[in-house]
Amino acid sequence: MRKIISVSVLAAVLAVVVTGCAGPEQKLGRGVSNTFEVVRLDEMRRSIEQTEVFDNSAGAFTTGVIHGFDHTVARVGLGVAEIVTFPIPPYEPICTTYVSASPVGPESYKPAMYSDAMFDTDTYTGFSGGEVAPFIPGSRFKIFDN
Repeated sequence: MRKIISVSVLAAVLAVVVTGCAGPEQKLGRGVSNTFEVVRLDEMRRSIEQTEVFDNSAGAFTTGVIHGFDHTVARVGLGVAEIVTFPIPPYEPICTTYVSASPVGPESYKPAMYSDAMFDTDTYTGFSGGEVAPFIPGSRFKIFDN
């Protein structure tokens, strides 16, 4: 048993050394990002929006919720699989026919940088705009943006 574990660790280290760090690093980052879909719920919001816009029927909202939940579960599963297997090749995204490689959000909302003194200063008023409550889902109201 000890030989099998040491051989598998040696194979993983050899795979990382041969491919460099870019492949495993990207795979781990993609996996973490996909796993946090449960917190972000972008697939759910996108599915509801797309179903309401394109289907426009009485049951479109429930269909969008079911479709969004299905995509959220698939994305989290793929994220966990990529986290577990990040040192092992291949490093390309898996199962991109069902969900995209990177998380997507609703078409109506494009996240922007927080308005903060570090990024956007206005010494005269003390407030320079940005999203009012970016931590609250559905808060898309902005102030002082063109």
